[in-house]
Amino acid sequence: MNKSSHSPSVESDELLAIRMRRIALFLHDNIFAITTLVLVVLAGLLAPLLTSADPDFINPGMKLKPPSAEAFFGTDLLGRDVFARVLYGTRASLLVGLFVALVALVVGLLIGLVSGYFRSLDGVIMRIMDGIMAIPAIILAVALVAIMGANFITVVTAIVVPEVPRVARLVRSVVLSLRSEPYVEAAVSLATPTWRILLRHMLPNTLAPLIVQGSFIVASAILTESALSFLGVGLPPEIPTWGNIMAEGRRFFQLLPGLVFFPGLFLSLTVLAINLLGDGLRDRFDPKLIKRA
Repeated sequence: MNKSSHSPSVESDELLAIRMRRIALFLHDNIFAITTLVLVVLAGLLAPLLTSADPDFINPGMKLKPPSAEAFFGTDLLGRDVFARVLYGTRASLLVGLFVALVALVVGLLIGLVSGYFRSLDGVIMRIMDGIMAIPAIILAVALVAIMGANFITVVTAIVVPEVPRVARLVRSVVLSLRSEPYVEAAVSLATPTWRILLRHMLPNTLAPLIVQGSFIVASAILTESALSFLGVGLPPEIPTWGNIMAEGRRFFQLLPGLVFFPGLFLSLTVLAINLLGDGLRDRFDPKLIKRA
């Protein structure tokens, strides 16, 4: 009697221990990615505390100065502190990545749910998604920015459009696999409202792959924004972003390579850390890999 009464608590303790062990293993395997991302985020948030220089302050007397105690990364053609611009550029680049991921996941989720559940709409929706995916993402983004003008909303929209079909196809594949499950068919036979089936049975099963996909979208969006800014069709030049800083410093690369190297280093480490974290999340949520483990 006592054994049976204590068995639920023992099982719950074992499950808690397993979960804690998995979390500890995840943190251990992704310590570099997590540490790098935390440092990058803190650098952006604490930029006013890390430097007293104004990233937009123009000082012609200090133009193109090499790294020194006064300006850690040197100064650009207008005498602006590159260290301050790189730190404040972290905010813009991360905001673009997060907004793109959020919008792409929400829109792609809705399209994928509708396409996967309603067979009559699946063919039409997927052909539209295939048409968007057939256009190179960077060319589509450049075209949209050229038509709508360069600003934050336009750049986010231009990067979101190519990402939506990928999210939609991912969600659609999950919904199609669940559509034939017995519990879903039972809910349909009992005349359960469609919205309740989608919210209760379909949506929860898409969250894990969406989290993984969202991490890769953030990295891709940061890279795409930097490429657009480097080409001169991204965020306005007065906004400090890693792409804008590299675009302004490329003419003086041989004289002061730090004008390109330092923002490029921040960009590379951030994208690398996000991709590594995405791989770790995939290993954490992929059922096949969990079974192997």
